[in-house]
Amino acid sequence: MQGWKNPKGDEFFRNQRQRADRPSENTAVFFYKMMQKIGHEIHKATNAFLISSPKNGKPRILDMCVAPGGFLATALRFNPEAEAVGFSLPVSMGGHKMRMPESDRVRLTYVDITMLAGDMGLGADDIPPGHPDHDRFVLQRQLTPRPSPSEGQEDLFDLCFCDGQVLRTHQRADYREKREARRLITTQLALALGHLRPGGTMVVLLHKVSAWDTTQLLHTFNQFAKVQLFKSRVEHAKRSSFYMVATQVQSRSEEAVGVVQRWRQIWRVATFGTDEEYTAALRESLAVERVLEEFGMRLIELGEPIWVIQAQALAKAPFMRYWGPQRVMTSCCVETSEAG
Repeated sequence: MQGWKNPKGDEFFRNQRQRADRPSENTAVFFYKMMQKIGHEIHKATNAFLISSPKNGKPRILDMCVAPGGFLATALRFNPEAEAVGFSLPVSMGGHKMRMPESDRVRLTYVDITMLAGDMGLGADDIPPGHPDHDRFVLQRQLTPRPSPSEGQEDLFDLCFCDGQVLRTHQRADYREKREARRLITTQLALALGHLRPGGTMVVLLHKVSAWDTTQLLHTFNQFAKVQLFKSRVEHAKRSSFYMVATQVQSRSEEAVGVVQRWRQIWRVATFGTDEEYTAALRESLAVERVLEEFGMRLIELGEPIWVIQAQALAKAPFMRYWGPQRVMTSCCVETSEAG
């Protein structure tokens, strides 16, 4: 397809990446405001940002990769009584600068969340002595774990954001390069779902509806939540990115608890395992035939609006010539090789 072989498209997305990696002050502020705008669009379409009736005390929000803070700022405006916990990669390590004004309602921790070994269920004895990052793992829990009946309260949240992406500006050990995206998404999902109040909401950034990993994730959430997908028609329309909005999440269901354990195990193998162990861990999934049988029609229903938005945006892109209405609509997965 033309989109895959278009060098002008590759150049377009390469320039976008460069602006995102090293933004000017004006560009950084623009991105912050853009994320607030997308947050408002998501809420208008799904009502996801409003915490209607927290069961215990004040509404609570968890943002796993908060900077520059656009989503969290929007959520706090919708929930003026809410408190929030946010994590962000330090600027000194290549992270984005925080743009959201400081607030006593927000507790921010600047840390590489993929190194939160304690929160992912590991202790000091679980870290191999010769590991390249042996001394960089954070063993002290940043979120209070689920208590036994005799213990105190755990950290529970009504709304969780998981929209972190691997940053090219983040300096890290060589062993992490091929596995970093997996380490980041599993950390976000395991900690967010593991600390989500039953009935709560998760907003997750994903790519390519029809990619097998994405399809599996949507199928998984569909078992214990109401799943909606959202893609802005204005921002990032040309790219493969979109948001899964999972509401009414039954976070204490057998399926949810089981998938949190699986994500923790994948993170552990991606962090400490051999290539053979890592490959084997990723293969431990449902058969394609079963997923398509159980979820295929729902996948098409969810994905079609996303594909149409991207196809229409690509057809109008400056690096693409117009293919005609019929070809655009039937080529809904068309994108350049750099499109997300």
